[in-house]
Amino acid sequence: MKRIAALVALTFSLWISAGAQSLQVPATVKANTALSVPTSGRGDAILYLAGPASFSKRTVKLGAPIEVAPEELHSAGQWLMTVKSGQGAETATFQVLPADTGKISFIVRPSRVPVAVAGGISGVAYLLDNYQNLVIEPRKVSFRLSIEQGPSESHVVESQYGVAWIKLDSGPKQGAAQFVAAADDVSENRVVQEVASHGCNLHITARPASSKDTIMVATDPVRDCGGNPIPDGTIVTFTQTQNGLVTTVDAPIKQGVAQVELAAVPSVISAASGVIMGNELRWGRP
Repeated sequence: MKRIAALVALTFSLWISAGAQSLQVPATVKANTALSVPTSGRGDAILYLAGPASFSKRTVKLGAPIEVAPEELHSAGQWLMTVKSGQGAETATFQVLPADTGKISFIVRPSRVPVAVAGGISGVAYLLDNYQNLVIEPRKVSFRLSIEQGPSESHVVESQYGVAWIKLDSGPKQGAAQFVAAADDVSENRVVQEVASHGCNLHITARPASSKDTIMVATDPVRDCGGNPIPDGTIVTFTQTQNGLVTTVDAPIKQGVAQVELAAVPSVISAASGVIMGNELRWGRP
C-alpha cells in the first residue's frame, strides 16, 4: 500500500512539473469498455493508470495510441492517467461509469407474514452491473407480488442512486407468494410465505362423551376472516365456569379442529384463540 501511495504521489508531482499538459482522453467511459488514447513524440514512456482500488504501470511507445483493455476499467469512479517521458509528463482524469444493470441484489422482509397486513412486506432492490458497481443512474424497477390462484399486485418505482424500495400489503390468501423485482432485462425472485391470520368467528359445540361423567367440547373448523384455515398446532383455550370455579384447558388444533373433554356438570363453557373470543354455551343448569 505504501508503494502504491508513493507512485500516486509521484504521478501528481509529474503533472505539476509538466505544466498541466493533457492527454486527449474522453471525459467518461463505461465500465469494461476499451480505451484508446493518442500520443505524440517518439521513444518509450511510462504509463501510470490509477483508479478506485486499482493501480498499474507499464512501458508504452510514444506516437502510437495507448490501448487500455476493457478488463482494466471495471471499477466505477474517477481515474487518473499519466504518461512520463524524457520530454516531461502528460496527464488526464476521466470518469468510469457503471455498465448496464447486470444483477439485482433483492432483500425482502419478512419471509413469513400473516395475510391482510397493511404494509406487511417490504422489498429493497440494489441495482448492480456485472462488475459490482452500483448503477446510480435512475432506472425503472418493477415490483410484482403474486400468489397462485390469488390476486397479484404490481408497481413501478424509479431507483435513486442505485436503490429502489417498496412496501406492499400481504394478500388475502395464504400460500407461497412470489415477490419479483425487475429492471432492464434482469429480474430477481424471492418467496414470502403468507399464513393465516387470527381465527375469526370461533364457534364451539358440546355433546356427551363416551363416559357419562364427561362431555366433548369441540370447535367448528377454525379459519381466519378470509377463510384461510388456521395452522394445526395453534392453541385454543377452553374455559368452564361452575359456581364461580373456573377451569381452563388448552388444546391444539388438529386437522382444523380443537377439542377437549370436560366434566359433565352444569356450567358455562367458552373458548378463545389469541385475541378471538368464541361463543358461550351452557351445559345443564349452571
